[in-house]
Amino acid sequence: MTKELYYESAYISEFFAEVIKCEKSENKAYKGRFEVVLDRTAFFPEQGGQGSDVGVLEFDDGKSVAGIEHVSIGSEIRHIADKEIPVGTKVRGVIDFARRFSNMQQHTGEHIFSGLVNSEYGYNNVGFHLSDSEVTMDYDGVLTAEDIRKLEIKANEAIWANLDVICEFPEADRLSEIPYRSKKELSGDVRIVTIPGIDICACCAPHVNRTGEIGMLKVVGLQNYKGGVRVNILCGRRALLYLQGEHDIVGELTALLTTSADKVVTSVKRAFDDNSNMKSELSQARETLIEYEISEIVQVTSTDISGGIFVNAGEEDIYLVKDNSYDSNMLRKLVNSLSEHKKGYCGAFAGSQESGYRFIIASGASGKDCKALCDKLRTEFGAKGGGSNAMVQGSLNVADLRSVLDSLT
Repeated sequence: MTKELYYESAYISEFFAEVIKCEKSENKAYKGRFEVVLDRTAFFPEQGGQGSDVGVLEFDDGKSVAGIEHVSIGSEIRHIADKEIPVGTKVRGVIDFARRFSNMQQHTGEHIFSGLVNSEYGYNNVGFHLSDSEVTMDYDGVLTAEDIRKLEIKANEAIWANLDVICEFPEADRLSEIPYRSKKELSGDVRIVTIPGIDICACCAPHVNRTGEIGMLKVVGLQNYKGGVRVNILCGRRALLYLQGEHDIVGELTALLTTSADKVVTSVKRAFDDNSNMKSELSQARETLIEYEISEIVQVTSTDISGGIFVNAGEEDIYLVKDNSYDSNMLRKLVNSLSEHKKGYCGAFAGSQESGYRFIIASGASGKDCKALCDKLRTEFGAKGGGSNAMVQGSLNVADLRSVLDSLT
């Protein structure tokens, strides 16, 4: 059995040990790597919803093995190394303690929050995940945004109270009398983490000694999940960095909108309303322009592509070329209007040589097959798209759009 030093103290960052086993891994996830077992370790392995510690194993000759992963396989803690380390080798383990301490802050913060959810609402934590980027907890009941605000305040009050965090392995007779809230199915030695007045929970992970070391807790996400809710939190440095980022965003918005922080939301809503009104006015103006444009275009027999129009000699087909300001809705309105006046293919291309072109092509009264035309564009020019016999749409990238239009007439 490997002696688990993190149970003696979560604050051990360096230790000395001896290799007692080293085998080439048969696990596909660690193909080509080696599983090393030490007689003692302070590296916490991946378990209980939390990722493992990271760090290095150093040797007497000054060399080291970096990027070590740590996993529990059966009753063994195995350190995954990129090279074989002979049995009997003396090593010095060095833990990335900044990462370890951050995980301690997050995990103890989760205990506080989950303990409060349980005592205030009677819900259980049925899922937990702690990684370098997020902390999520799943509860088997629904919490509202207002519930979350109240819980967040109470959780931070527990942090500021600087309460003891007591981690222990109670004897079996005493364990049976402890009202801990989870993992009742565990047998053998059960580690209990107690935060007086806040939470009692079975847990194997390292924790801070006192709640004040967490610093702060911020809820950063809430969503309905499997009949309950999923809550995202950040604690300590992670919470501070998150709030700094949010503060910077608000600062940029206040500068752009020339307003104060407390009026940002009102200003943004006003800007959205103004933008929506302008889009509506622009759309109406373009529709009017299209009507005028169509009345002129239908009289034209042919013109150069630089003029935005290309029609075939039979005057049945017509293709218009527009810039990127024309969106799909405008292109569709354009070809629909054209198809009321022209018998053949009525197409509109929008874009540029640099950005590529979007196209919509409809069939006029003669009922020409648009799908056949789209197949031709795909085969000869690598276009993407599809549709029906009556209308197709897609995109293509070509250096010379005129050559494409020439091939269609």
